[in-house]
Order: sequence, then C-alpha cells, then structure tokens
Amino acid sequence: MGSPTRTSEAPFGRMLTAMVTPFTDDGAVDYDNARRLAAYLVDEQRNDGLVVSGTTGESPTTSDAEKERLLRVVVEAVGDRATVVAGVGTNDTHHSIELARQAARAGAHGLLVVTPYYNKPPQEGLYRHFAAVAGVTGLPVMLYDIPGRSGVPIQTETLLRLAQHDTIVAVKDAKGDLFAASLVMTATDLVFYSGDDVLNLPWLSVGAAGFVSVVGHVVGAELARMIELHRAGDVAQATALHRQLLPVVDGVMNRAGGAIMTKAALKLMGRSVGPMRPPLVEATEGQIAELRACLVAGGVKLAD
Repeated sequence: MGSPTRTSEAPFGRMLTAMVTPFTDDGAVDYDNARRLAAYLVDEQRNDGLVVSGTTGESPTTSDAEKERLLRVVVEAVGDRATVVAGVGTNDTHHSIELARQAARAGAHGLLVVTPYYNKPPQEGLYRHFAAVAGVTGLPVMLYDIPGRSGVPIQTETLLRLAQHDTIVAVKDAKGDLFAASLVMTATDLVFYSGDDVLNLPWLSVGAAGFVSVVGHVVGAELARMIELHRAGDVAQATALHRQLLPVVDGVMNRAGGAIMTKAALKLMGRSVGPMRPPLVEATEGQIAELRACLVAGGVKLAD
C-alpha cells in the first residue's frame, strides 16, 4: 500500500505523532487500544502520519513480534488515510535490517531509523549502518538524529553522503542545530522534520516540512493548524498559536520523559493507554498535578 499523504515536499506527511504504545494492566501490548488511539490521532487530532515503535512507543522494551503485530493493527486502522512509519532503528545493523524487512511485510509506508545508541560508532559506521538499512526494502527512510539519546550526532558531511541514497529522503532532527540543517537542506533534497516540540515553529522558519511530535497526542490539531498558518504566510498567527501551546509543551516535555507524561496527559483527557513498561515508571502525583495545570493553561480540555 502506498502512503496516502506522501508528497515530494513532505514525503511522510506534515503532522506526525510518535505514538505511545498502550499496555494492559498486566503489561501486555493492548492492540485494541492501539487501534483506537491511532484513529483518534488521525481523525480527531489531524495527524496525517504516525510513527509506530519509536522511542516514545517504548520500542526498547517491545519484542519484534509485538512490533510487527502493532504495526499491522495501526496500518489496518488508519493506513488508508495516514502515513504509517515504522521505527526500525537499533544499535545492531543486522537487527535493524531484519526489523526493516518485517515492517515492509507488515505494510509500513516508511521507516524511521535512529542513530545507533550507546556503542557510539564513528561517522563511517553511521553511514554504513543507515545505507545498509535503507537498501533492503525500497521504502522511504527518515533518519533520526538525536545525539542526546544516542551519544553521537549525524554530522553534516555524513548527511550529505546519505542524501545520495535513493531511499533516504528525510531527517527527523532532535539535534537542534538549525544552521547545520539549513546547509543540508540547501545542498540536498533531504526533507527535515522537527523532532523536538520546543523548536517546532523555529523549524518551520528554516524550511522544515512538518513535525514528528510527542505533544501531538494532546494538541495535534493545533499543531497542524500552526503548519497551515505558517505555510500560508500568516506568521503572526502561527506565532500566537506557538505561544498558546507553550504550557502544553512544557508540561509534557519538561517534567519527565515524553512517553511518561504523554500517557499521563491522555489519562487526564479520558483516554487511558495503560502503564509504562520497566524501566520506565508512571508519573508521580506531583508531576501529574503540574501537568494538569500546564494542560489547562494551554487550553486542553480534560475529562473532569
């Protein structure tokens, strides 16, 4: 199945959320809840793309079999009206290749491949890793540059080399170097997506196609509107919306991990997606109280 929202300017859509993975109380993946969550994100929060089994989806603690079934469930639920991108990156090139093949069989429209984490490969190792994973399925690939988690940035020279690969078409950037990204965008056809909600609007200003968001679980429709306003040239209104959403971004992204606070936020909105998997833990009462205040300040409607 081809991606329903893909264009050359936005190969994965424009408003994507890195979807949390719902679990039951006993720790199993809740596939029925995942189906409902995907539909909510697309139909109510105006996402035209979803990332499944990214870091926000607690991918380090889900098995390959769980990843495959989860992806199939999401593709079945929303794949006719949103781009479904499978997170397949690990710190093992051979494992990442197998996950890429598995995702292609399961119907993914594209792949998200994170920088190998912990083992801190040199730039030549990054190049070979990404090229190897990108070369096995024919699906479009979004690189995920997040040195805060991986320990290694994808340097500009490496991105320029990777841009020559036929299926590597985009970068989810959580490095925050807008100047370096601008150089890459000027020199190549790589499309950039904001991978850091605190910089969503600045990324649009330098030419990003859209967002791969965490707070999109809560305010995806508003973020989609921000993109529309900016693309239409109404920077003032886009800026006003950016400022309106600042408390939400603060509450979700700056209290604990994004996955932890997203699940807490969804519960406050009456859309519980269950607990975390260890080693992640649920938000504390104090964190939830702060989150509630931030959501209210940002105009989010809560269940109570």
